[in-house]
Amino acid sequence: MRIGIGYDSHRLVQGRKLVLGGVEVPFEKGLLGHSDADVLCQEWKDASSLDMLTETIQLMNQSGFEITWIDSVVIAEKPKLRPFIDQMKVNISSSGIPAASINVKAKTNEGMGGVGREEGIIAHAVCLLKPL
Repeated sequence: MRIGIGYDSHRLVQGRKLVLGGVEVPFEKGLLGHSDADVLCQEWKDASSLDMLTETIQLMNQSGFEITWIDSVVIAEKPKLRPFIDQMKVNISSSGIPAASINVKAKTNEGMGGVGREEGIIAHAVCLLKPL
């Protein structure tokens, strides 16, 4: 078995869409990045983060592993993300991960630091892999 820990962060800026877990969240700002800047999923320049996730899972499977469990937390002062979490799970599961193996949570940063000042959004994730 293998365990991995992931972290991503992006600044919030005007003029960009806010995409989290493949869900476009209505908000006046979006995340700055080379792709859709989805902090919950991996990204590539000009790529959908869900496409990158699908390719990563295929490479992992070719290496003899599969995902057993993903636990993630998105930290954002605003917007409130709870209404979008179920759709994020559905979108992430479309990459080949069973929906029952995905947990997504949302928290604020209690007004502290750059995230608390609504300057950015952060995501942390832990992934458990098992041999195929």
